[in-house]
Amino acid sequence: MIENLKSAIAQLIHRNKSIKQLNQIYSHVTTSPILSSRDRSFLLSRLFLSICTLTHSPSLCYANKIFNRTPNPTIYMYNAMIRANATKTRHPDSCECFVLYKQMVGNGLVPDCVTFPFVLKECWRRFDLVAGRSLHDHLVKFGYETNVFVQNGLIRLYSECRVLEDAWKVFDEMSNRDVVSWNSIIAGYLRSGNLDSALGLFRRMNQRKNIITWNSVITGLVQCGRAKEALGFFHEMQVSENENNAVKPDKVTVASAISACASLGAIDQGKWMHSYLKRRGMECDLVMGTALVDMYGKCGFVEKAFQVFDGMKNKDVLSWTAMISAFALHGNGSKAFELFEQMEMAGVKPNAVTYVSALSACSHSGLVEKGRWYFDRMTRVHHIMPLLEHYACMISMFGRAGLFNEAEQFIRSMPIEPDIFIWGSLLGACQQHGNVTLGVKIAQRLIELEPHNHAFYIVLCDLYSKSERFDDQKRIRGLMEGQEIKKSVPGSSFMNFQ
Repeated sequence: MIENLKSAIAQLIHRNKSIKQLNQIYSHVTTSPILSSRDRSFLLSRLFLSICTLTHSPSLCYANKIFNRTPNPTIYMYNAMIRANATKTRHPDSCECFVLYKQMVGNGLVPDCVTFPFVLKECWRRFDLVAGRSLHDHLVKFGYETNVFVQNGLIRLYSECRVLEDAWKVFDEMSNRDVVSWNSIIAGYLRSGNLDSALGLFRRMNQRKNIITWNSVITGLVQCGRAKEALGFFHEMQVSENENNAVKPDKVTVASAISACASLGAIDQGKWMHSYLKRRGMECDLVMGTALVDMYGKCGFVEKAFQVFDGMKNKDVLSWTAMISAFALHGNGSKAFELFEQMEMAGVKPNAVTYVSALSACSHSGLVEKGRWYFDRMTRVHHIMPLLEHYACMISMFGRAGLFNEAEQFIRSMPIEPDIFIWGSLLGACQQHGNVTLGVKIAQRLIELEPHNHAFYIVLCDLYSKSERFDDQKRIRGLMEGQEIKKSVPGSSFMNFQ
Protein backbone atom coordinates (compact mmCIF):
# COMPACT_ATOMS: atom_id res chain seq x y z
CA MET A 1 0.00 0.00 0.00
CA ILE A 2 2.79 2.43 0.92
CA GLU A 3 4.62 1.57 -2.31
CA ASN A 4 1.45 2.27 -4.29
CA LEU A 5 1.04 5.64 -2.53
CA LYS A 6 4.65 6.54 -3.28
CA SER A 7 4.20 5.60 -6.96
CA ALA A 8 0.92 7.55 -7.22
CA ILE A 9 2.48 10.71 -5.70
CA ALA A 10 5.50 10.40 -8.02
CA GLN A 11 3.13 10.26 -11.02
CA LEU A 12 1.25 13.31 -9.75
CA ILE A 13 4.52 15.23 -9.47
CA HIS A 14 5.40 14.27 -13.05
CA ARG A 15 1.99 15.28 -14.45
CA ASN A 16 1.35 18.52 -12.55
CA LYS A 17 3.24 21.64 -13.66
CA SER A 18 1.59 24.44 -11.67
CA ILE A 19 2.91 25.94 -8.44
CA LYS A 20 -0.51 25.59 -6.77
CA GLN A 21 -0.77 21.85 -7.48
CA LEU A 22 2.84 21.14 -6.56
CA ASN A 23 2.40 23.07 -3.32
CA GLN A 24 -0.56 20.83 -2.40
CA ILE A 25 1.58 17.76 -3.10
CA TYR A 26 4.38 19.24 -0.98
CA SER A 27 2.00 19.73 1.95
CA HIS A 28 0.76 16.16 1.65
CA VAL A 29 4.26 14.65 1.45
CA THR A 30 5.60 16.61 4.44
CA THR A 31 2.60 15.85 6.69
CA SER A 32 1.70 12.28 5.70
CA PRO A 33 2.23 9.88 8.65
CA ILE A 34 2.24 6.88 6.30
CA LEU A 35 5.38 7.75 4.34
CA SER A 36 8.75 6.68 5.67
CA SER A 37 11.56 9.24 5.96
CA ARG A 38 13.30 7.57 3.01
CA ASP A 39 10.18 7.72 0.80
CA ARG A 40 9.51 11.30 1.92
CA SER A 41 13.09 12.30 1.02
CA PHE A 42 12.76 10.62 -2.39
CA LEU A 43 9.46 12.34 -3.19
CA LEU A 44 10.66 15.75 -1.97
CA SER A 45 13.71 15.47 -4.22
CA ARG A 46 11.48 14.61 -7.20
CA LEU A 47 9.13 17.46 -6.30
CA PHE A 48 11.99 19.90 -5.89
CA LEU A 49 13.53 18.96 -9.26
CA SER A 50 10.13 19.37 -10.93
CA ILE A 51 9.70 22.87 -9.45
CA CYS A 52 13.19 23.90 -10.52
CA THR A 53 12.52 22.94 -14.14
CA LEU A 54 9.39 25.10 -14.43
CA THR A 55 9.97 28.04 -16.76
CA HIS A 56 8.02 30.80 -15.01
CA SER A 57 9.81 33.03 -12.50
CA PRO A 58 7.68 32.35 -9.35
CA SER A 59 8.85 28.72 -9.46
CA LEU A 60 12.38 29.82 -8.52
CA CYS A 61 11.12 31.72 -5.46
CA TYR A 62 9.05 28.72 -4.40
CA ALA A 63 11.99 26.33 -4.96
CA ASN A 64 14.14 28.63 -2.83
CA LYS A 65 11.60 28.47 0.03
CA ILE A 66 11.60 24.66 -0.04
CA PHE A 67 15.38 24.59 -0.27
CA ASN A 68 15.75 26.86 2.78
CA ARG A 69 13.34 24.64 4.79
CA THR A 70 15.41 21.53 4.06
CA PRO A 71 17.82 20.82 6.97
CA ASN A 72 20.55 19.09 4.95
CA PRO A 73 20.13 19.65 1.20
CA THR A 74 21.67 16.93 -0.95
CA ILE A 75 24.08 17.46 -3.84
CA TYR A 76 21.12 16.86 -6.18
CA MET A 77 19.15 19.71 -4.59
CA TYR A 78 22.14 22.03 -4.77
CA ASN A 79 22.64 21.14 -8.44
CA ALA A 80 18.96 21.74 -9.18
CA MET A 81 19.08 25.17 -7.50
CA ILE A 82 22.30 26.14 -9.24
CA ARG A 83 20.88 25.02 -12.59
CA ALA A 84 17.61 26.91 -12.03
CA ASN A 85 19.46 30.10 -11.08
CA ALA A 86 21.82 29.82 -14.05
CA THR A 87 19.10 29.22 -16.64
CA LYS A 88 16.30 31.54 -15.53
CA THR A 89 16.40 35.25 -16.38
CA ARG A 90 17.18 37.29 -13.29
CA HIS A 91 18.72 40.55 -12.24
CA PRO A 92 22.15 40.88 -13.90
CA ASP A 93 23.81 41.64 -10.55
CA SER A 94 22.53 38.42 -8.97
CA CYS A 95 25.28 36.00 -7.91
CA GLU A 96 23.11 33.29 -6.35
CA CYS A 97 24.90 30.50 -8.24
CA PHE A 98 28.20 31.49 -6.67
CA VAL A 99 26.61 31.71 -3.20
CA LEU A 100 25.08 28.24 -3.56
CA TYR A 101 28.35 26.77 -4.85
CA LYS A 102 30.36 28.17 -1.91
CA GLN A 103 27.69 27.05 0.54
CA MET A 104 27.68 23.55 -0.94
CA VAL A 105 31.47 23.18 -0.74
CA GLY A 106 31.46 24.71 2.74
CA ASN A 107 28.96 22.07 3.89
CA GLY A 108 31.37 19.34 2.87
CA LEU A 109 29.58 18.28 -0.33
CA VAL A 110 31.73 17.46 -3.36
CA PRO A 111 30.63 19.17 -6.62
CA ASP A 112 30.21 16.86 -9.61
CA CYS A 113 30.07 17.01 -13.42
CA VAL A 114 26.54 18.48 -13.20
CA THR A 115 27.56 21.29 -10.84
CA PHE A 116 30.42 22.80 -12.81
CA PRO A 117 28.79 23.40 -16.23
CA PHE A 118 26.03 25.52 -14.68
CA VAL A 119 28.34 27.53 -12.42
CA LEU A 120 30.54 28.09 -15.49
CA LYS A 121 27.42 29.25 -17.34
CA GLU A 122 26.86 31.85 -14.62
CA CYS A 123 30.47 33.00 -15.13
CA TRP A 124 30.20 33.46 -18.90
CA ARG A 125 26.74 34.98 -18.63
CA ARG A 126 28.28 37.66 -16.42
CA PHE A 127 31.55 37.77 -18.45
CA ASP A 128 33.29 37.13 -15.12
CA LEU A 129 36.69 35.83 -16.17
CA VAL A 130 38.16 36.09 -12.65
CA ALA A 131 35.46 33.85 -11.15
CA GLY A 132 35.74 31.56 -14.16
CA ARG A 133 39.47 31.03 -13.72
CA SER A 134 38.97 30.38 -10.00
CA LEU A 135 36.32 27.78 -10.84
CA HIS A 136 38.68 26.24 -13.40
CA ASP A 137 41.20 25.69 -10.57
CA HIS A 138 38.45 24.12 -8.44
CA LEU A 139 37.30 21.66 -11.07
CA VAL A 140 40.91 20.55 -11.66
CA LYS A 141 41.22 20.02 -7.91
CA PHE A 142 38.12 17.79 -7.93
CA GLY A 143 39.29 15.90 -11.02
CA TYR A 144 36.72 17.04 -13.62
CA GLU A 145 39.07 18.76 -16.07
CA THR A 146 38.65 15.91 -18.61
CA ASN A 147 34.85 15.70 -18.42
CA VAL A 148 33.44 16.68 -21.82
CA PHE A 149 30.52 18.70 -20.35
CA VAL A 150 32.84 20.63 -18.07
CA GLN A 151 35.32 21.21 -20.90
CA ASN A 152 32.53 22.54 -23.12
CA GLY A 153 31.62 24.98 -20.35
CA LEU A 154 35.23 26.15 -20.16
CA ILE A 155 35.41 26.68 -23.92
CA ARG A 156 32.22 28.77 -23.77
CA LEU A 157 33.56 30.76 -20.80
CA TYR A 158 36.85 31.68 -22.46
CA SER A 159 35.15 32.33 -25.82
CA GLU A 160 32.58 34.69 -24.30
CA CYS A 161 35.34 36.48 -22.37
CA ARG A 162 37.40 36.82 -25.59
CA VAL A 163 40.31 34.73 -24.28
CA LEU A 164 40.49 32.50 -27.34
CA GLU A 165 43.96 31.23 -26.54
CA ASP A 166 42.60 29.54 -23.41
CA ALA A 167 39.47 28.35 -25.23
CA TRP A 168 41.64 26.74 -27.89
CA LYS A 169 43.93 25.18 -25.26
CA VAL A 170 40.95 23.44 -23.61
CA PHE A 171 39.58 22.35 -27.00
CA ASP A 172 42.98 21.13 -28.26
CA GLU A 173 43.58 19.02 -25.14
CA MET A 174 40.19 17.26 -25.30
CA SER A 175 40.46 13.53 -25.95
CA ASN A 176 36.74 13.25 -26.76
CA ARG A 177 34.91 16.09 -28.46
CA ASP A 178 31.20 16.23 -29.17
CA VAL A 179 29.25 18.54 -31.46
CA VAL A 180 28.87 21.09 -28.62
CA SER A 181 32.67 21.28 -28.30
CA TRP A 182 33.06 22.09 -32.00
CA ASN A 183 30.13 24.53 -32.00
CA SER A 184 31.52 26.38 -28.97
CA ILE A 185 35.02 26.90 -30.39
CA ILE A 186 33.68 27.84 -33.85
CA ALA A 187 31.27 30.36 -32.28
CA GLY A 188 34.16 31.78 -30.24
CA TYR A 189 36.22 32.50 -33.35
CA LEU A 190 33.16 33.93 -35.13
CA ARG A 191 32.46 36.31 -32.23
CA SER A 192 36.04 37.55 -32.32
CA GLY A 193 35.81 38.21 -36.07
CA ASN A 194 38.32 35.47 -36.91
CA LEU A 195 36.19 34.00 -39.67
CA ASP A 196 38.93 32.12 -41.50
CA SER A 197 39.84 30.13 -38.38
CA ALA A 198 36.15 29.41 -37.74
CA LEU A 199 35.64 28.21 -41.31
CA GLY A 200 38.77 26.06 -41.09
CA LEU A 201 37.39 24.37 -37.97
CA PHE A 202 34.01 23.96 -39.69
CA ARG A 203 35.69 22.04 -42.54
CA ARG A 204 37.77 19.98 -40.11
CA MET A 205 34.80 19.06 -37.96
CA ASN A 206 34.65 15.30 -37.63
CA GLN A 207 31.34 15.33 -35.78
CA ARG A 208 28.05 15.48 -37.65
CA LYS A 209 27.17 19.16 -38.00
CA ASN A 210 23.86 20.17 -36.44
CA ILE A 211 21.63 23.16 -37.10
CA ILE A 212 23.52 25.27 -34.54
CA THR A 213 26.78 24.67 -36.42
CA TRP A 214 25.33 25.76 -39.76
CA ASN A 215 23.45 28.73 -38.33
CA SER A 216 26.53 29.99 -36.44
CA VAL A 217 28.65 30.01 -39.59
CA ILE A 218 26.00 31.46 -41.93
CA THR A 219 24.96 34.17 -39.44
CA GLY A 220 28.59 34.96 -38.57
CA LEU A 221 29.48 35.45 -42.25
CA VAL A 222 26.51 37.78 -42.78
CA GLN A 223 27.34 39.86 -39.70
CA CYS A 224 30.98 40.19 -40.77
CA GLY A 225 30.11 41.42 -44.27
CA ARG A 226 30.77 38.20 -46.17
CA ALA A 227 27.23 37.75 -47.43
CA LYS A 228 28.18 36.02 -50.66
CA GLU A 229 29.96 33.25 -48.77
CA ALA A 230 26.98 32.96 -46.42
CA LEU A 231 24.70 32.24 -49.36
CA GLY A 232 27.25 29.72 -50.62
CA PHE A 233 27.03 27.85 -47.32
CA PHE A 234 23.22 28.00 -47.44
CA HIS A 235 23.36 26.50 -50.92
CA GLU A 236 25.72 23.77 -49.67
CA MET A 237 23.32 23.03 -46.83
CA GLN A 238 20.37 22.96 -49.21
CA VAL A 239 22.10 20.58 -51.65
CA SER A 240 22.70 18.09 -48.84
CA GLU A 241 19.04 18.19 -47.71
CA ASN A 242 18.21 14.98 -49.59
CA GLU A 243 21.04 13.01 -47.94
CA ASN A 244 20.37 10.65 -45.05
CA ASN A 245 20.27 12.43 -41.66
CA ALA A 246 20.88 15.76 -43.41
CA VAL A 247 20.32 18.96 -41.44
CA LYS A 248 17.53 21.04 -42.93
CA PRO A 249 17.54 24.86 -42.76
CA ASP A 250 15.29 26.33 -40.07
CA LYS A 251 13.85 29.81 -39.64
CA VAL A 252 17.12 31.21 -38.30
CA THR A 253 19.01 29.86 -41.34
CA VAL A 254 16.54 31.30 -43.82
CA ALA A 255 16.35 34.66 -42.02
CA SER A 256 20.17 34.92 -42.12
CA ALA A 257 20.20 33.98 -45.81
CA ILE A 258 17.56 36.65 -46.52
CA SER A 259 19.76 39.20 -44.70
CA ALA A 260 22.66 38.12 -46.94
CA CYS A 261 20.48 38.79 -50.01
CA ALA A 262 19.67 42.24 -48.61
CA SER A 263 23.37 43.05 -48.18
CA LEU A 264 24.12 42.00 -51.75
CA GLY A 265 21.00 43.54 -53.30
CA ALA A 266 20.36 40.06 -54.73
CA ILE A 267 16.62 40.34 -55.30
CA ASP A 268 16.28 37.11 -57.31
CA GLN A 269 17.83 35.10 -54.49
CA GLY A 270 15.70 37.01 -51.98
CA LYS A 271 12.50 36.17 -53.84
CA TRP A 272 13.61 32.54 -54.04
CA MET A 273 14.16 32.53 -50.27
CA HIS A 274 10.68 33.93 -49.73
CA SER A 275 9.12 31.21 -51.87
CA TYR A 276 11.33 28.60 -50.18
CA LEU A 277 10.01 29.39 -46.72
CA LYS A 278 6.45 29.23 -48.10
CA ARG A 279 7.11 25.83 -49.73
CA ARG A 280 8.60 24.55 -46.50
CA GLY A 281 5.56 25.74 -44.54
CA MET A 282 7.65 27.98 -42.29
CA GLU A 283 5.76 30.60 -40.31
CA CYS A 284 6.55 34.16 -41.29
CA ASP A 285 7.11 35.28 -37.71
CA LEU A 286 8.51 38.52 -36.36
CA VAL A 287 12.16 37.76 -37.20
CA MET A 288 11.42 36.35 -40.65
CA GLY A 289 9.01 39.15 -41.53
CA THR A 290 11.51 41.82 -40.49
CA ALA A 291 14.24 40.16 -42.57
CA LEU A 292 11.94 40.13 -45.63
CA VAL A 293 10.94 43.78 -45.15
CA ASP A 294 14.61 44.75 -44.88
CA MET A 295 15.57 42.69 -47.95
CA TYR A 296 12.79 43.98 -50.22
CA GLY A 297 13.40 47.53 -49.01
CA LYS A 298 17.16 47.47 -49.67
CA CYS A 299 16.59 45.88 -53.08
CA GLY A 300 14.19 48.68 -54.10
CA PHE A 301 10.92 46.72 -53.92
CA VAL A 302 9.28 49.07 -51.44
CA GLU A 303 5.69 48.07 -52.23
CA LYS A 304 6.54 44.40 -51.67
CA ALA A 305 8.30 45.34 -48.43
CA PHE A 306 5.17 47.14 -47.24
CA GLN A 307 2.99 44.20 -48.29
CA VAL A 308 5.03 41.90 -46.02
CA PHE A 309 5.10 44.52 -43.23
CA ASP A 310 1.34 45.10 -43.41
CA GLY A 311 0.70 41.36 -43.18
CA MET A 312 2.77 40.89 -40.03
CA LYS A 313 0.63 40.02 -36.99
CA ASN A 314 3.18 41.37 -34.53
CA LYS A 315 5.63 44.22 -35.07
CA ASP A 316 8.50 45.36 -32.86
CA VAL A 317 10.82 48.35 -33.14
CA LEU A 318 13.07 46.45 -35.58
CA SER A 319 10.26 45.71 -38.04
CA TRP A 320 8.92 49.29 -37.86
CA THR A 321 12.45 50.62 -38.36
CA ALA A 322 13.08 48.34 -41.36
CA MET A 323 9.97 49.68 -43.10
CA ILE A 324 10.69 53.33 -42.22
CA SER A 325 14.22 52.83 -43.53
CA ALA A 326 12.89 51.40 -46.81
CA PHE A 327 10.72 54.48 -47.38
CA ALA A 328 13.57 56.81 -46.41
CA LEU A 329 16.12 55.03 -48.61
CA HIS A 330 13.99 55.42 -51.71
CA GLY A 331 12.97 59.05 -51.24
CA ASN A 332 9.45 58.58 -49.86
CA GLY A 333 9.89 60.85 -46.86
CA SER A 334 6.20 61.49 -46.28
CA LYS A 335 5.50 57.76 -45.91
CA ALA A 336 8.49 57.39 -43.58
CA PHE A 337 7.23 60.21 -41.33
CA GLU A 338 3.67 58.86 -41.37
CA LEU A 339 4.89 55.40 -40.35
CA PHE A 340 7.06 56.90 -37.60
CA GLU A 341 3.94 58.52 -36.11
CA GLN A 342 1.96 55.27 -36.41
CA MET A 343 4.73 53.42 -34.62
CA GLU A 344 4.62 55.80 -31.66
CA MET A 345 0.81 55.63 -31.60
CA ALA A 346 1.13 51.84 -31.40
CA GLY A 347 3.20 52.29 -28.24
CA VAL A 348 6.51 51.25 -29.80
CA LYS A 349 9.45 53.40 -28.72
CA PRO A 350 11.88 54.33 -31.53
CA ASN A 351 15.52 53.39 -31.10
CA ALA A 352 18.74 54.95 -32.41
CA VAL A 353 18.44 53.20 -35.79
CA THR A 354 14.84 54.40 -36.22
CA TYR A 355 16.05 57.98 -35.83
CA VAL A 356 18.85 57.41 -38.35
CA SER A 357 16.14 56.41 -40.86
CA ALA A 358 13.95 59.42 -39.99
CA LEU A 359 16.88 61.87 -40.27
CA SER A 360 17.93 60.25 -43.54
CA ALA A 361 14.41 60.81 -44.88
CA CYS A 362 14.65 64.48 -43.88
CA SER A 363 18.02 64.76 -45.63
CA HIS A 364 16.79 63.21 -48.89
CA SER A 365 13.57 65.26 -48.79
CA GLY A 366 15.33 68.55 -48.03
CA LEU A 367 13.26 69.05 -44.87
CA VAL A 368 15.78 70.85 -42.68
CA GLU A 369 13.40 72.06 -39.96
CA LYS A 370 11.81 68.63 -39.64
CA GLY A 371 15.29 67.17 -39.33
CA ARG A 372 16.10 69.61 -36.51
CA TRP A 373 12.83 68.62 -34.82
CA TYR A 374 13.63 64.88 -34.99
CA PHE A 375 17.18 65.41 -33.71
CA ASP A 376 15.90 67.45 -30.76
CA ARG A 377 13.11 64.96 -30.04
CA MET A 378 15.56 62.06 -30.08
CA THR A 379 17.67 63.55 -27.31
CA ARG A 380 15.04 65.42 -25.31
CA VAL A 381 12.08 62.99 -25.39
CA HIS A 382 13.64 59.56 -25.90
CA HIS A 383 17.01 60.34 -24.24
CA ILE A 384 19.00 58.73 -27.06
CA MET A 385 22.59 59.97 -27.23
CA PRO A 386 23.45 60.94 -30.83
CA LEU A 387 25.90 58.66 -32.63
CA LEU A 388 28.14 59.48 -35.56
CA GLU A 389 25.40 58.18 -37.88
CA HIS A 390 22.94 60.79 -36.57
CA TYR A 391 25.47 63.57 -36.96
CA ALA A 392 26.28 62.35 -40.49
CA CYS A 393 22.58 62.56 -41.41
CA MET A 394 22.37 66.12 -40.09
CA ILE A 395 25.51 67.21 -41.95
CA SER A 396 24.21 65.57 -45.12
CA MET A 397 20.90 67.38 -44.67
CA PHE A 398 22.57 70.78 -44.22
CA GLY A 399 24.91 70.09 -47.12
CA ARG A 400 22.17 69.02 -49.54
CA ALA A 401 20.29 72.22 -48.66
CA GLY A 402 23.43 74.29 -49.28
CA LEU A 403 23.54 75.46 -45.66
CA PHE A 404 27.31 75.23 -45.29
CA ASN A 405 27.65 77.68 -42.39
CA GLU A 406 25.13 75.65 -40.39
CA ALA A 407 26.96 72.44 -41.31
CA GLU A 408 30.33 73.80 -40.11
CA GLN A 409 28.80 75.15 -36.90
CA PHE A 410 27.13 71.80 -36.28
CA ILE A 411 30.44 69.97 -36.72
CA ARG A 412 32.17 72.33 -34.30
CA SER A 413 29.44 71.68 -31.71
CA MET A 414 29.79 67.91 -31.91
CA PRO A 415 31.05 66.30 -28.68
CA ILE A 416 32.76 63.56 -30.69
CA GLU A 417 35.40 63.80 -33.41
CA PRO A 418 33.87 63.79 -36.91
CA ASP A 419 34.95 60.82 -39.03
CA ILE A 420 35.61 60.51 -42.76
CA PHE A 421 31.93 59.79 -43.46
CA ILE A 422 30.84 63.12 -42.00
CA TRP A 423 33.56 65.05 -43.81
CA GLY A 424 32.90 63.01 -46.95
CA SER A 425 29.20 63.83 -46.81
CA LEU A 426 29.98 67.55 -46.62
CA LEU A 427 32.54 67.21 -49.41
CA GLY A 428 29.89 65.66 -51.67
CA ALA A 429 27.58 68.58 -50.95
CA CYS A 430 30.37 71.05 -51.80
CA GLN A 431 30.89 69.30 -55.12
CA GLN A 432 27.15 69.32 -55.81
CA HIS A 433 26.71 73.03 -55.00
CA GLY A 434 30.06 74.18 -56.38
CA ASN A 435 31.44 75.41 -53.03
CA VAL A 436 35.04 75.18 -54.15
CA THR A 437 36.71 76.97 -51.22
CA LEU A 438 35.21 74.78 -48.51
CA GLY A 439 35.37 71.67 -50.71
CA VAL A 440 39.14 72.04 -51.29
CA LYS A 441 39.74 72.51 -47.56
CA ILE A 442 37.72 69.38 -46.71
CA ALA A 443 39.27 67.29 -49.50
CA GLN A 444 42.78 68.18 -48.30
CA ARG A 445 41.80 67.19 -44.76
CA LEU A 446 40.40 63.88 -45.94
CA ILE A 447 43.55 63.12 -47.94
CA GLU A 448 45.55 63.65 -44.75
CA LEU A 449 43.28 61.17 -42.96
CA GLU A 450 43.27 58.57 -45.76
CA PRO A 451 46.15 59.31 -48.16
CA HIS A 452 45.46 56.25 -50.34
CA ASN A 453 41.74 56.78 -50.92
CA HIS A 454 41.48 57.68 -54.63
CA ALA A 455 37.95 59.17 -54.27
CA PHE A 456 39.18 62.23 -52.37
CA TYR A 457 41.83 63.02 -54.99
CA ILE A 458 39.27 62.74 -57.80
CA VAL A 459 36.84 65.11 -56.07
CA LEU A 460 39.67 67.54 -55.37
CA CYS A 461 40.69 67.47 -59.05
CA ASP A 462 37.08 68.14 -60.03
CA LEU A 463 36.89 71.12 -57.65
CA TYR A 464 40.13 72.57 -59.02
CA SER A 465 38.79 72.13 -62.55
CA LYS A 466 35.55 73.95 -61.70
CA SER A 467 37.52 76.87 -60.27
CA GLU A 468 39.91 76.82 -63.28
CA ARG A 469 42.90 76.03 -61.04
CA PHE A 470 44.40 73.76 -63.68
CA ASP A 471 47.92 73.86 -62.28
CA ASP A 472 46.65 72.55 -58.95
CA GLN A 473 44.62 69.92 -60.78
CA LYS A 474 47.72 68.79 -62.68
CA ARG A 475 49.72 68.72 -59.42
CA ILE A 476 47.17 66.42 -57.75
CA ARG A 477 47.09 64.08 -60.76
CA GLY A 478 50.88 63.95 -60.66
CA LEU A 479 50.74 63.18 -56.95
CA MET A 480 48.33 60.31 -57.64
CA GLU A 481 50.62 58.89 -60.31
CA GLY A 482 53.70 59.26 -58.11
CA GLN A 483 52.04 57.40 -55.24
CA GLU A 484 50.38 54.91 -57.62
CA ILE A 485 46.92 55.86 -56.45
CA LYS A 486 44.48 54.54 -59.00
CA LYS A 487 40.74 54.36 -59.20
CA SER A 488 39.70 50.80 -58.58
CA VAL A 489 36.25 49.42 -59.32
CA PRO A 490 35.96 45.91 -57.93
CA GLY A 491 33.72 43.68 -59.97
CA SER A 492 31.67 40.79 -58.74
CA SER A 493 29.20 38.31 -60.06
CA PHE A 494 26.72 36.09 -58.35
CA MET A 495 25.27 32.85 -59.62
CA ASN A 496 21.61 32.14 -58.98
CA PHE A 497 20.77 28.85 -57.32
CA GLN A 498 17.53 26.97 -57.59
